[in-house]
Amino acid sequence: MKNGDVTLREHERWMRLALAEAGAALALGEFPVGCVLVHGGEVLASGKRTHSSGRVNEMDHAEMLALRGFLDAETGVAPQELTVYATMEPCLMCFSTLILNGIRKIVYAYEDVMGGGTNLPLTALSPLYATMEIEVVPAVLRQESLALFQQFFRDPDNPYWKDSLLADYTLKQSIAPSL
Repeated sequence: MKNGDVTLREHERWMRLALAEAGAALALGEFPVGCVLVHGGEVLASGKRTHSSGRVNEMDHAEMLALRGFLDAETGVAPQELTVYATMEPCLMCFSTLILNGIRKIVYAYEDVMGGGTNLPLTALSPLYATMEIEVVPAVLRQESLALFQQFFRDPDNPYWKDSLLADYTLKQSIAPSL
């Protein structure tokens, strides 16, 4: 099965690395979102959800941290050549930040029914966005990511988004048995 010139197996390879970042975030009691930026068969930057200031905030998302790491590294790689792999659909903030920084391909595992930004109708927006062509590949290793989010929302010590639409939706999802 192919998607463009990248096979599903290749997408899964990179998503497993994003899932490892998400697992590391979960181990720290954080929301289990991980992200890797890939170019030419190599991870150029990665990030996991964290609260660098020591308090809950909505700026230290995995995608934002990975993008900062990529930009700080000054690799010489054009952002348009990167593929973003994220364990959750990027929120509106992350999606718009990624595309404004030149990212044109985003692969994610689990849909964010509460705040996902990838369904933003770019053509209906102002000229800056209206001509952008973004490729989005959803549901790569969705079940594995779902399992992390269910673990997070079932933990009584994690109050983040506890009574939200996302928590309710996530906890009602079934995890398919492995083949």
